[in-house]
Amino acid sequence: DVAAYISKPAQEADIDGAREYLNKYIGELFISGLDHPYKVGPDDLDRILNQYLLAIKNAGNLYRELCERKGEDKFIAEISMDEVEKPQSPMELFFILALIAREGIKVQTIAPKFSGRFNKGVDYVGEVSEFRKEFEEDLLVIKFAIKEFGMMDSLKLSIHSGSDKFSIYPIMGELLKKHDIGIHVKTAGTTWLEEVIGLAMGDQNSLQLVKTIYREAYGRQDELCGPYADVIDIDPAKLPDPSEVDEWSGEQFANSIRHIPDHPSYNLNMRQLLHVAYKLAAEKGEEYIRALRENQDIIAFQVETNIFDRHLKRLFA
Repeated sequence: DVAAYISKPAQEADIDGAREYLNKYIGELFISGLDHPYKVGPDDLDRILNQYLLAIKNAGNLYRELCERKGEDKFIAEISMDEVEKPQSPMELFFILALIAREGIKVQTIAPKFSGRFNKGVDYVGEVSEFRKEFEEDLLVIKFAIKEFGMMDSLKLSIHSGSDKFSIYPIMGELLKKHDIGIHVKTAGTTWLEEVIGLAMGDQNSLQLVKTIYREAYGRQDELCGPYADVIDIDPAKLPDPSEVDEWSGEQFANSIRHIPDHPSYNLNMRQLLHVAYKLAAEKGEEYIRALRENQDIIAFQVETNIFDRHLKRLFA
């Protein structure tokens, strides 16, 4: 994750070297499959280098350290830059991939920030038609970069916070088939939420455990939400008071955070807060692990239903 280095300028000598490497793309840049060229001026190139070069150089340093410690080809390298304020355009993605190739990183997935809101665990918010155009251009840039820079054939887009983006899954699935290219949809966070749902529907001890986690999350909102400010939108006034939640049944708790937006109990604010509250489960240590083991069957059913019915079917069926 190189987001912290984006917009921080690299050393001038490094910028000069990268500029010399990429100067040939100034002018009209034709990407196979696009019906229009990207118009790249010297100022565009300088802006991109000042914005992304340091981030990619840091990714290169980490990649080489991993190769030294683990061995090359012993891990899958992904570079993510999605948790920032502004999205990267398809043209910027081309130059980012060029810099990655120049660093010698055998990257297999890259997670840019797309236009619209990719909030944690809830549906996409934005212009669907704009996303469709951007997503297809990104796919074409990926395919072009594989040939242009000799990158790995397995290179694919990674959709961070991409889980549960139901309104754009059909578009993604259609375009992936059209261009015969893969995708990585990150679902770790919503799998955690399915664990919480399963625990809520489990025994009384596990239900009390998730109610306690919610109470603690409610009181630690600033701490939990701060690192994710660019990928959550929570209205604190619409979060139920923990004393109210203490009176809920397991079914009511589950329905409040299960991603069925038209369910009358669904609360996207509560769902997002619990999404970023996973560290509270870690703080419970063995108590949480024991609850998972004791309620394994119902949790497994929730996780499988979510991944298969709500994700794979919508993307690929």
